[in-house]
Amino acid sequence: MKKILMIILTAAMALSFAACSNSGASSAQVADNAQNTSQINSNTENKDQQSAAVSDTDSSAENNNSSEGGKILVAYFSATNNTEGVAQKLADGLGADIYEIIPEQPYTDEDLDYNDSGSRSSVEMNDPSARPAISGTIENMEQYDVVLIGYPIWWGEAPRIMSTFIESYDFSGKTLAAFCTSASSGFGSSDQALRSAASGATWLEGERFSASASLEDILAWANSLGVK
Repeated sequence: MKKILMIILTAAMALSFAACSNSGASSAQVADNAQNTSQINSNTENKDQQSAAVSDTDSSAENNNSSEGGKILVAYFSATNNTEGVAQKLADGLGADIYEIIPEQPYTDEDLDYNDSGSRSSVEMNDPSARPAISGTIENMEQYDVVLIGYPIWWGEAPRIMSTFIESYDFSGKTLAAFCTSASSGFGSSDQALRSAASGATWLEGERFSASASLEDILAWANSLGVK
């Protein structure tokens, strides 16, 4: 009887160990499968993130390229600050860079006495070859595709210092347009000498403004040029 009980207990223990062994193997297999599944999901997620990053970079580059346009410079000479006001409105409205053409020898009130044939401005305007010196230069002029050039009307023309400016740079392939200020004179052919000095540029139609011209009027001219 004791032998029979021992045999039954031994068999039961063997079955129990087998069940535990199979259960452990199954648990280990489940754990391995879960780990493998997690690794696969992680790899897939990393690939998706990398793809998304590349896509974002390409999209950003495309947006940057599509938003890039020709840079605009507003360059002006203003002896009495009238042209300066128009130039500043123009640059602000277009989001353009601005550069003031400053003479090495500033003009005094006596220099600007149009009624005095011996005044500096009178002498210069009577001499087509006069080239008043400019203080400073523009670095990297090549970065600008469009240059809008402003000046006051002197004897129906652009002041000679504007010829100095035009002849100081290579405007080939650029788009240029002039604007002027005056109390009564029209634009006329005031930019003729400038056009001749920069014949390699594309010149657009210029415009005359009063010193009190509104931003709307100034931008209406700029927009008509199609440079914005």
